[in-house]
Amino acid sequence: MKDNNTIKWGIIGLGNIANQFVADLLRVKDAELNAVASRNKHEALGFAVRYNCRKSYGSYEELFKDSEVDIVYIATPHDSHAELSIKALEYGKHVLCEKPIALSYKDAMRMVEASRKHNKFFMEAFWTRFIPSVKEALEKVNQGIIGDIKYVKADFAFYADEKKGGRLFDKNLGGGALFDIGVYPLFLSYLLLGIPKEIIAKSIYNENGIDLQTSMILQYENAQSILHASIVSESDMKATISGTKGHIQLNSPWFAANGYSVVKEEKETNFSLPNLGKGYTYEVTECNNCIRNNQIESELWSHQNSLDLSKIVEEIKNQIGLEF
Repeated sequence: MKDNNTIKWGIIGLGNIANQFVADLLRVKDAELNAVASRNKHEALGFAVRYNCRKSYGSYEELFKDSEVDIVYIATPHDSHAELSIKALEYGKHVLCEKPIALSYKDAMRMVEASRKHNKFFMEAFWTRFIPSVKEALEKVNQGIIGDIKYVKADFAFYADEKKGGRLFDKNLGGGALFDIGVYPLFLSYLLLGIPKEIIAKSIYNENGIDLQTSMILQYENAQSILHASIVSESDMKATISGTKGHIQLNSPWFAANGYSVVKEEKETNFSLPNLGKGYTYEVTECNNCIRNNQIESELWSHQNSLDLSKIVEEIKNQIGLEF
């Protein structure tokens, strides 16, 4: 970090998610897009020009070696998250890695261990944890506004055309519903209820062996979660948190909610909390603050949180017979 005011970011993996992320990064006053990298030098240059970034590289290692980059945002396909995060940490960079953290719990452990070994900030990019609606709804839950949580319902579903192929349907890249989007409803259940006692999961596969849709029941001591992920159908993508005194519903799409409602005694109260940009701005700010405070992890989405969720996902992966 070259001064106390600006955190300088590097981006690797310049696809759709990176474009959305950078559009929000540029809204954060104390963040600067310093360098971008792709294995395709022309693609990197085009991305840099689009966002007025002065440096572009044709390899990831060149960006890792850039002494002006404080933190690297890794937005490459799932299968490369572990190796690239570890390499960036070895080069002395802080890292924000797109979800899922990795395709196995073992790799997730390696990533966390690398963060601790090199004393550099590392976080899985669960941006939903930091958006105002989710933070405020969680506060209301913790305050007991809706009583004891008994039931959580959440899904993430959209239709993708399998005939067009792409990363979602590529098993070699960690495609499929569970790892791409199923981690979101699992994240919400974990955030509210912790680690389940039992999981029941069923999937529908395509001929290449990836899960097109996966439904999950998470059993807790005194609560249940019903969760679903699909890349072959659509849903309303609302999330409901039900308690003994009422329920909270996060606006659609719940993982980027711009508000929520509290229903108690047949009275509904609506809360509007528009996001700055799409909502990635808040995780950028969290990373910047953690780096300034010499933290290697966030208190809101810690290393242990990522490891817990990774273990839950791994259990489901094994139960449905998904292999990468």
